Amino acid sequence: MTAGRWQLAHGRHLELGGKAVVVGILNVTPDSFSDGGLFDAPEPALAQARRMIGEGAAVIDVGGESTRPGAAAISACEEQARILPVIEALAQVGDVLISVDTYRADTARLAVKAGAHIVNDVWGLQREPDIARVAAETGAGLVIMHTGRDRGKLPDVIADQLAFLGKSLEIGRGQGVADDHVVLDPGFGFAKETAEENLDLMARFAELGALGFPLMAGTSRKRFIGTVTGRDAADRAAGTAATSVILRLKGAHLFRVHDVAINVDALAVADAMLARETGSER
Repeated sequence: MTAGRWQLAHGRHLELGGKAVVVGILNVTPDSFSDGGLFDAPEPALAQARRMIGEGAAVIDVGGESTRPGAAAISACEEQARILPVIEALAQVGDVLISVDTYRADTARLAVKAGAHIVNDVWGLQREPDIARVAAETGAGLVIMHTGRDRGKLPDVIADQLAFLGKSLEIGRGQGVADDHVVLDPGFGFAKETAEENLDLMARFAELGALGFPLMAGTSRKRFIGTVTGRDAADRAAGTAATSVILRLKGAHLFRVHDVAINVDALAVADAMLARETGSER
């Protein structure tokens, strides 16, 4: 399991490897697939962030534009108006780490200026490559996510991951992003259209370790969990926690989730078992 220090903006860092890190999802949107409209104003958003921090989230990931299939696009100005007040307020809350979920370079720069430590790009630097330059110049941690949207995919699920993420890493390095600022995310549900494709990605997740970077898992409430369990999106916390445990045992380091408490507990058990297997203190 790749371990090490993830370097972040504002002189911060996060130790990865010894224990699973939970990232709480904070969608400041009216139309996200399972929580749209619940936290789309600063006051309820901040209250939800405090709740997730209390439940054990080490990072809060703030997003202002829904990434669900078919979601309406919004302007950069609207995205920024939604997220920047929340990020500024969160920056005053203790030692919490803040991530901004955006593919726009200008939004990323403003978010880091407002207090964000991490840039999380669901287009893997391939929609606005300048976002990598922003990360390099600000020292932000960078989550590079795989997506199959708007392109042809290779038939083998891991071959496609390696090809796409390899291109993304070239973009990042070309813009000056250091390797110790990078985490990779295989993008569960992003143009992985069937439950089988997502389950295949889970089954072969350990193969992504060949890339040599820490890995984030973002399965929370995804449709494939609903296909397996028969549950609606809001009732997929237990199914999500099961995937978190599986992926922790296969090498994931960070877990981006809506339901923090159940995943914190499930991952504590996984970490305890890993510690027993290796004979090390984790």
